[in-house]
Amino acid sequence: MKALRLKSSSQILKSKSENPKCRVLSLSALALVAVSTLVSAQQPKKMPRVGYLSASSASEALVRTNAFRQGLRDLGYVEGKNLIVELRYADGKFDQLPTLAAELVRFPVDVIVSAGPSVTSPAKKATTDIPIVMTNDSDPVGSGFVASLARPGRNVTGLSNLARELSGKRVEILKELLPQLTRVAILGAIAIPGNTQATKETEEAAAGLQLQTEYFDLRNSKDIDLAFLAASKWRADAAVVLNGPPHIQRLIPAAAAKIRLPAIYSNLSMMEDSGLMSYGTNLTDLDRRAAAYVDKILKGAKPGDLPVEQPTKFELVINLKAAKQIGLTIPPHVLARADRVIK
Repeated sequence: MKALRLKSSSQILKSKSENPKCRVLSLSALALVAVSTLVSAQQPKKMPRVGYLSASSASEALVRTNAFRQGLRDLGYVEGKNLIVELRYADGKFDQLPTLAAELVRFPVDVIVSAGPSVTSPAKKATTDIPIVMTNDSDPVGSGFVASLARPGRNVTGLSNLARELSGKRVEILKELLPQLTRVAILGAIAIPGNTQATKETEEAAAGLQLQTEYFDLRNSKDIDLAFLAASKWRADAAVVLNGPPHIQRLIPAAAAKIRLPAIYSNLSMMEDSGLMSYGTNLTDLDRRAAAYVDKILKGAKPGDLPVEQPTKFELVINLKAAKQIGLTIPPHVLARADRVIK
């Protein structure tokens, strides 16, 4: 009986290679692999696209958009090479925000960055899938944007500007500025997310200092002169100006100066429009930090798992030119506290 002899693997391969049909099939397979590899190498990788949506004009938002872009550069992103940034501005026309948000969703972008609570709301209504990064929302929980600061839980996360917590501090600064202060006018657009809570915080802080308050709503630019006239008749000693549409906000300092009413603002940008003083969050720092959220999301993080962060930089800015215009002398101890003085 003959013993069975098993062929070695080298013998099997040799026998297959000697088969013309096998040789043709092997060459064809190699050719297909080579072509597939070449095609894959030639296909460009999809470049991430980020939408930045602002209620302001391009010029008004320039400092903040530059801060955001710098934050992206610090993280290694180069626009046009490994990232595309789509900028959209409503130019103060809030009714245009839903249209602009829908446009970004249609692209689609991979992330939407919202430059304020009035922007976050239409962005959130436009999509429940695309991640949204807030840059400076004053009350993201109260506004219904997130379930909690620690666990947002939805497609929205980002940064809070703590506007309502700072409202009381502004009243305290006014009292230091004007020791005889008894009546404080509160001016703002109640429709702006977070302003209802900010008004409440301001009223509570004023009550703690035994000050009277009166609220005046600024729904449009026509309300400004009427509001200050009413505040004057009410005999207001000073005013706290809450967040509002940029095209309305920039008209307020002149109206306040007209009746020589000292006013403190929550928005630092108001100082560029001859505001007397402001105390609040450094918004450009928040925009720069928003880039880190975008980076994490593009790398796979879920927005609902990224906690909402608080601001770390606050500034007191005093405008001595505006003080001189209304005949007000800033006490030395208040001036010494300023982070920046405009002369």
